[in-house]
Amino acid sequence: MTPRCIVALVTVIGALLAGGCSGADSSDEAILATTTSTQDSGLLDELVPDFEEAFDCTIKTVAVGSGEAMEMGEKGDADVLLVHSPAAEEEFMAGGHGVTRDPVMHNDFVIVGPEADPADVSEAADAADALARIADQEAPFASRGDDSGTHAKELALWEQAGVEPSGDWYLETGQGMGETLTIAGQKSAYTLTDRGTFLATTGLTSAIAFEGSDDLQNYYHVIVVDRGEEEPVPCADEFATWLQDPEVQERIAGFGAEEYGEPLFVPDAEASE
Repeated sequence: MTPRCIVALVTVIGALLAGGCSGADSSDEAILATTTSTQDSGLLDELVPDFEEAFDCTIKTVAVGSGEAMEMGEKGDADVLLVHSPAAEEEFMAGGHGVTRDPVMHNDFVIVGPEADPADVSEAADAADALARIADQEAPFASRGDDSGTHAKELALWEQAGVEPSGDWYLETGQGMGETLTIAGQKSAYTLTDRGTFLATTGLTSAIAFEGSDDLQNYYHVIVVDRGEEEPVPCADEFATWLQDPEVQERIAGFGAEEYGEPLFVPDAEASE
């Protein structure tokens, strides 16, 4: 082969490799950092495949706590977030890490525990009072302890109750919501959980001990990550917009109703109003 042919061949191979790299890195995929509670509910398994088919985009889901999801966004390791820790989300946006933050849905937190309810949590005036009763009795309590949105809510409730939880009765699992529910059942412990994950997790021996107070609302937002000088990943922006579509919001409104006797989420996007 002549030197000229070799140069031409190298040029062609280089162009092909460059084209392949550009396709892999382009706009046809996005990393979604979301909460374990959202993943455990099964909602993403229901929605994401339809989005991928409609938009020819691949969503790579990473299920972690809300705090870790936002850390991934700050580091540029995620393109879009679906999280439920409002105060931390507001700090994230104020720090210039997000392009948009929009409401998607909400459900509520519940306190679950042994059916016998040894701390009389069911008699509490609100969720903070429920936790105060648990602490007063030193009844076992399983905390996620993982900087998730649920953990943040739990810590806020302890603060409202005027309690700094510690001691052998207070167990930090460092696990996601499904795993923490399982551990709480095994230890005959109370725990704070979103209602959706509690309903979707099978084999539990725990029962809802307290529910319904205003301080147990659980709001989810979708955030498109600000990538600095780089443009937001189009697939991420499309996914955030798609979640707010009226038809998708209607699907969210009905998700879980047939299987669990009640929907797991209430849609919140303005487009659905």
